[in-house]
Amino acid sequence: MKILSQLSLPGLITGLVLMFLGTGISQEDYTAHNEGWMVSVEEAQAVSQKTGKPIMANFTGSDWCGWCKRLTASVFSKDEFKKWADENVVLLELDFPRRTKLPKEIQQQNYSLQKAFKVTGYPTVWVFYLKPNEETGQMNIDPVGRTGYKPSAKAFIDEVDQMIAAKQ
Repeated sequence: MKILSQLSLPGLITGLVLMFLGTGISQEDYTAHNEGWMVSVEEAQAVSQKTGKPIMANFTGSDWCGWCKRLTASVFSKDEFKKWADENVVLLELDFPRRTKLPKEIQQQNYSLQKAFKVTGYPTVWVFYLKPNEETGQMNIDPVGRTGYKPSAKAFIDEVDQMIAAKQ
């Protein structure tokens, strides 16, 4: 299946073949570093489609990125964030570790999405919907917005809430 981007960023890839969609991802006991986060975009898309919630993808370097670790400590690990996320978004972790080997399918998925969203620094958090296009058999990326490190759960939640409200 393909994912087409509707992002208005100049030069963004208009189509991206993601072989893992529709074929299933062997996660080989691989789980996200934060409780409640998914590692498969296919699973996140299924939950998003069922609930109507956008996907919130955290592009992170969990074992080397200092700002990523700070974001986890100051935002993602807080009860305030966990409660908000459970009610408002589908959490997806896209990790780029240096010392941990990812399953091949997860690694390919993460790099494909990094390329599609033009992520060049960590942490980068994208909020988006994946919408199926029945006619073409492709998935369209419908972006809500992008953010990065914030010093508190409240500041992070407020920014993402504003993105979601502006999209509706």
